[in-house]
Amino acid sequence: MNSIKSHFQFTKKQRSGIFLLLMLIVFLQGVWFYLDSEETYPKPMSNEVLALRMEVDSLRKVQIQASKPKIYPFNPNFITDYKGYTLGMTQEEINRLLVFRAKDQWVNSIQQFQEVTGISDSLLEIISPYFKFPEWVTNSKPSTSSKSYDNFKPKTISEKTDLNKATAQQLQSVYGIGEKLSERIIKYRNKFEGGFIDDVQLTDIYGLTPEVVERILEKFAVKTPRSITKIPLNSATQDQLVTVQYIDYEVANNIIEARTLREGFKSLEELTKVKDFPIHKIEIIKLYLTLD
Repeated sequence: MNSIKSHFQFTKKQRSGIFLLLMLIVFLQGVWFYLDSEETYPKPMSNEVLALRMEVDSLRKVQIQASKPKIYPFNPNFITDYKGYTLGMTQEEINRLLVFRAKDQWVNSIQQFQEVTGISDSLLEIISPYFKFPEWVTNSKPSTSSKSYDNFKPKTISEKTDLNKATAQQLQSVYGIGEKLSERIIKYRNKFEGGFIDDVQLTDIYGLTPEVVERILEKFAVKTPRSITKIPLNSATQDQLVTVQYIDYEVANNIIEARTLREGFKSLEELTKVKDFPIHKIEIIKLYLTLD
């Protein structure tokens, strides 16, 4: 009994120490409660901070709006793969228009454009205000000063100049192409032995707007494309995939993981759903791949 009692007997110094320890615990708990309540109920921001935040938000909105590609008036009959892609059309919708035009038929109204392509009402509402049909279509009465139908007929492939053989002077005949841009096009072409594979590679050249690319393709075309061996997407290794422009080891690894989960890709467009895939370069990347 005496031994148990001895455990609860303290000297004066020990009692003082215990008291200080209790006081320290109470103090720390009070500090913790105060800090926790400040985090839970933050102080309202001052008017200066609110004004600064509103200014930053407005600048961000302006930047986002400015980064959106501008749309200029265009003839929907001359939509290319790239132009359709920038407008938000699917590959199937673009192909329907190209097949229609290959039969030497013309779209002469907004309604007919939707009937041919099958685009949604929402997308049509966005892009149709920019449609610019020839004067002979928009004016019911013929005018002696109007251009004839033949003047609006695009050149055939055989009538166009080969983009892989075009000189700087020939390229400068296109409105919007000066000395620097013509040199840039030729420099890009010469990076690859054999030149361009496809017209779409023009979109990869810095400084060429979609409108200038359209004007180039009215006069030029890749008639002697560079010969390449396409990589089979559904069986390619990581080392094979990284040989493709804009695909690094991380993206290649993500492609292989997605391919395994999907048990193979059904179309090249499915690559756009792969994590970190450079979607804006899909048309360039597709040049080097095949599903076979």
